[in-house]
Amino acid sequence: MTAPLSATAFAALMRPLAPFAAKPHLAVAVSGGADSLALALLADAWARRRGGHITALTVDHGLRPEAAAEARQVGRWLRAQGIAHRTLRWNEAKTSRANIQAPARNPRANLQARARDARYGLLTAWCRDHGIADLLIAHHQEDQAETFLLRLARGSGLDGLAAMAAQTPRGGVRLLRPLLAVPKAALVAYLRRRKQPWVEDPSNRDTAYARVRMRALLPLLAAEGLTAERLAETAARLGQARAALAESCADLLNRAAQAHDAGYALLDVAAFAAAPREVALRALARLLVAFGGQDYTPRYERLSRLADELFAGLKGGRTLAGCRILPQAGGRALLLREARGLASAMAVGRQAVTWDGRFSITAHAVLRGNVTIAALGEADGRALRQALPALELGALPRLALATLPALRDKAGLLAVPHLNWRRSSGPRVKGQAVDAVDDYVIEGPLAKLRNASGFTLV
Repeated sequence: MTAPLSATAFAALMRPLAPFAAKPHLAVAVSGGADSLALALLADAWARRRGGHITALTVDHGLRPEAAAEARQVGRWLRAQGIAHRTLRWNEAKTSRANIQAPARNPRANLQARARDARYGLLTAWCRDHGIADLLIAHHQEDQAETFLLRLARGSGLDGLAAMAAQTPRGGVRLLRPLLAVPKAALVAYLRRRKQPWVEDPSNRDTAYARVRMRALLPLLAAEGLTAERLAETAARLGQARAALAESCADLLNRAAQAHDAGYALLDVAAFAAAPREVALRALARLLVAFGGQDYTPRYERLSRLADELFAGLKGGRTLAGCRILPQAGGRALLLREARGLASAMAVGRQAVTWDGRFSITAHAVLRGNVTIAALGEADGRALRQALPALELGALPRLALATLPALRDKAGLLAVPHLNWRRSSGPRVKGQAVDAVDDYVIEGPLAKLRNASGFTLV
């Protein structure tokens, strides 16, 4: 029988995840299952011993009719332990055509992927709004083993096979997974010792999901020596290799990429070509993801082909992963967002929104008059150049100007933050002052690049 995870052992698992505040306030994602409920109780005891506390966050996706009642039950259990609890609801339409990304062979898997993204979006937004830097996630040893197997089946390389990292930055919040080396049985034993019930999610037994099928294979693999512990340890060792490559990648980016938060980068092609190929490909992929507004790196074959053409000397422009790559004088190449496929307008408010996968904007004061963020566009960019020839555009490439984020209201163009331009005169709109953007923060692709690769240039 597996022994319960102890408070001492949990403290040892938290130690490598430092630093924490002197009196830490942590958020913990709690679905109500045994894993997350055990994590909440362990983290609460850990925080209290340091003069801090936790807030448990449950996301109700609205995908199962019983989910709301389960969230209320989780709240009752935790509040009985003196733990604050909040339920966050995903209110997006689940079957809207706009939400279907592609002709899905498996619509259920597509919905699950959107639900997962929505879950992390809700959790990190709540943490940002409440000044919490650390969000604990209850992924454990079997979860890590299943992730390894899923990615192995998909033919993933080193990054994929390294599976889940113990620390991951996301949306300005640290996602912390202290339980990756802990078997699920130790968490169940912990709850049983405390006589704490938990929720069983029926989807965890639904073989329509690949993860559930992989879970069913674990006992068979264990009989051949491929235990969950061994698979998780393999992923951890690959994670160390991934970290070493990430450091080399960050060094190359800092030496050979002049990146700008307005959404473009100038590359020293010779320096990229001289680097070890794996490092160069990783650095190039990081740039494409950050400046193209992508969630995932392009397929290896396409990335490798682009690198070959780039290093041989581009004879014209290329596009990949939402970016254009153009040859420049002096052995350089320009990488920037292509104008095709830019995101549509989004409303700006007190909640942080990410536009085009590249820019995050948060209003710290009320923006009056239905302010939106969208691409500046060629017409408005040309009008600004003509009307304001003294506008300081610096070295901003002409092609990058149209892809910059711009704020608009009912009266038209309101502000272009990266040009340090704001409308100072013009028609007034009822109920809105012309300088309506009182206080906002906009964060560009450099933050995404730093999070992904350790890039430090500012």
